[in-house]
Amino acid sequence: MAHDAVQQGGKGKLVIRNIGLILSGDLERPILDGDTVVAVDGRIAAVGYEKDVDTEGASQVIDANGTVLTPGLIDSHVHPVAGDWTPRQQQLNWIESNLHGGVTTMISAGEVHTPGRPRDVVGLKAMAIYAQRTFSAFRPSGVKIHAGAPCIEPDMTEQDFKDLADAGVKLLGEVGLGGVKDGPTARKMVAWARKYGIQSTIHTGGPSIPGSGLIDKDVVLEADTDVVGHINGGHTALPDDQIRCICEGCKRGLELVHNGNERAALYTLRIAREMGELNRVILGTDAPAGSGVQPLGILRMISLLSSLGDVPAEVAFCFATGNTARMRQLDCGLIEAGRAADFVLMDKAQHSAGKDLLDSVRLGDLPGIGMTIIDGVVRTQRSRNTPPATRVPEIVAH
Repeated sequence: MAHDAVQQGGKGKLVIRNIGLILSGDLERPILDGDTVVAVDGRIAAVGYEKDVDTEGASQVIDANGTVLTPGLIDSHVHPVAGDWTPRQQQLNWIESNLHGGVTTMISAGEVHTPGRPRDVVGLKAMAIYAQRTFSAFRPSGVKIHAGAPCIEPDMTEQDFKDLADAGVKLLGEVGLGGVKDGPTARKMVAWARKYGIQSTIHTGGPSIPGSGLIDKDVVLEADTDVVGHINGGHTALPDDQIRCICEGCKRGLELVHNGNERAALYTLRIAREMGELNRVILGTDAPAGSGVQPLGILRMISLLSSLGDVPAEVAFCFATGNTARMRQLDCGLIEAGRAADFVLMDKAQHSAGKDLLDSVRLGDLPGIGMTIIDGVVRTQRSRNTPPATRVPEIVAH
């Protein structure tokens, strides 16, 4: 798979026909009517039935062969370093491997595994700008990496946040992985970040890497970050009463990660459902980390939350697509006109006990991925990582 040096969408008209089911990524309407999606120059132009949409003049036609189309999956919590290499695992092509798990967009929670990561203000600002620039100009296998997320240090000033924003930095790394671990300082700096349009995430739970520490409910609630990072622990979760206090005490995003406590993830999901606030639930992997790299981590979280968390599979897919897109202000993650043409075509795994894809996910099985598309460009066909799909799409015309 070639690596893209620039972010460039597919030119021309893409038609995906004979779709068995369209999952929108939208909690309000997770399943759409239709069997055809049309994209023009990398953006969705029409969604509906083939007889009702304009398919003339297509430069590429894909026969979905009755498979399910979803938005490209979004991993809300990764730790990239340099291109498609992670020194934490000494592994190459981990991002491309996640693409084979349906992930088309990743959001950095801090480039914390960078060897020799600077802690002085000049150095951390330089590294953040460097990461933002490099991942804006280089997309491993076409995957969109939103990077450049500095971990805040106590001697930063408001001007530092303005400088970062002026340079194009739009994210903070996990509060708590730098030198700031107390509520009052974190709240002040998070407010500065928000003032200049920079989104924030906080480490939640016990320490994960040397230099990190316990971040409990009091710090989380006082810091008031936009996202409560891995509320189910990364890796060690807070006690249940603290998790409930966070869920009820703020209205921010509740991020559940694969590299966390599964029981705590299900507990958080239950609270969010009781509160009628499933729109706050988003998914990440927190990889690469001590637990390794999980190319199917997002799919596994979808399956876990549906099969053991008692939510419909089509709703669980929204946690990894539309919920994250809206919370993170992304132009992907939803199947609707004007959005980026990022798609995954999948079907139930061969010999799954489920009668169809949604039923198989509700039973705890992983789907088989037959194709990924980013900005209207086919990036992968049959996945090398998922179980084989019962049916797979095919390119029938260029």
